Amino acid sequence: MKKKNPLKSSGVQTLLASLLCVLLGLLLGYIVLLFINPAGAGQAIVAVVKNFLNYSKASMQMKYLGNTLVKTAPLLMCSLSILFAYKVGLFNIGVAGQYCAGIGVGLYAALAWNMPWWVCMLLAMAAGALLGAISGVLKSYCNVNEVISGIMLNWITLYLVNMLLTQVKEETSPYTYLLTSKNPGALLPSLGLGKLFNNNQYVGLAIPLSIVCAVLVWVVLEKTRFGYELKATGNNKNAAKYCGMAEKRNIILTLAIGGALAGMGAAMLYLTGYEQWQCSTSSVPPMGFNGIAAAFLGGLHPVGAILSSFFIQHITVGGAYVDKTMYCAQISDLISAIIIYLCGFVLFMKYAINASIAKREEKAALGEQASQADAPEEKGGDQ
Repeated sequence: MKKKNPLKSSGVQTLLASLLCVLLGLLLGYIVLLFINPAGAGQAIVAVVKNFLNYSKASMQMKYLGNTLVKTAPLLMCSLSILFAYKVGLFNIGVAGQYCAGIGVGLYAALAWNMPWWVCMLLAMAAGALLGAISGVLKSYCNVNEVISGIMLNWITLYLVNMLLTQVKEETSPYTYLLTSKNPGALLPSLGLGKLFNNNQYVGLAIPLSIVCAVLVWVVLEKTRFGYELKATGNNKNAAKYCGMAEKRNIILTLAIGGALAGMGAAMLYLTGYEQWQCSTSSVPPMGFNGIAAAFLGGLHPVGAILSSFFIQHITVGGAYVDKTMYCAQISDLISAIIIYLCGFVLFMKYAINASIAKREEKAALGEQASQADAPEEKGGDQ
């Protein structure tokens, strides 16, 4: 019996492709540092990779690990939003705007209406879902590409959120009020998890909830009839229509679910009190775009997205530990951006691995045929 090549496994290919992309990203980041200042290049790239391990005390390491996890949860939700739509044949580049809408509505409900955290989260999800549904309607009924409508809505949403949250900002600064002082009831429950991370007050419900969402997305896509219909619509909407599936409804529903996931991610970060919104913000939050890299680095699999989201957030935060006396303040963002950019090439790497395997198998098959053709001649010669 012929042994199966383990490299043909999709999981193994994804793992190898992801590791290769990460290593290439780190290598390119190191080369950039060498060009700027070779003296501290090695130390700088190590600092990025170490992140919270740059601290010598275990208590500080746990505290800053907690901070990384706090920002991993919303990134995971954004990556789930991207991969959910991608599995259905849609590219939800509007996730940044949907995330932004979740911030605006969630914070406004908390600061202006004094709503509890669960109501704020539901409203944030509804805002993201509405924005996603708008792209879905334009795609289904007006044949407007979801990428075009998503990009336009990103900027429209950003400025609407700035206008909305100006009503709940501090008088002497462009930042919104602190949740801890204005409405403590809007803060996500800690569930006692903060004690594990040196009493980090920001660690709580968001982390386990995001992991549960990842598992639910996998179950919906792979184990339900609804998920099968969504994927069938994405693969061929005309065939899905012929089979009696509501292809327009499925497109709208997919982008609405993706928007709800992104809006939920926004609530997971801003309802911890970890960050305040700056009402003079002139660019959409990078979390939405980093979610694209996290989705592809995780092989477009919800469980893979958990690990890739943590890694991307790890190196993003780790960039802050680069020695600023040797490099400019933006160098950390540059290194992180290079690594994140390379993470988007996972599918290409998988294609290269498959092409290499196919070439080797073809060579082996030709060699076998040649040896079989030579065998009768040798036998005849002996006789």
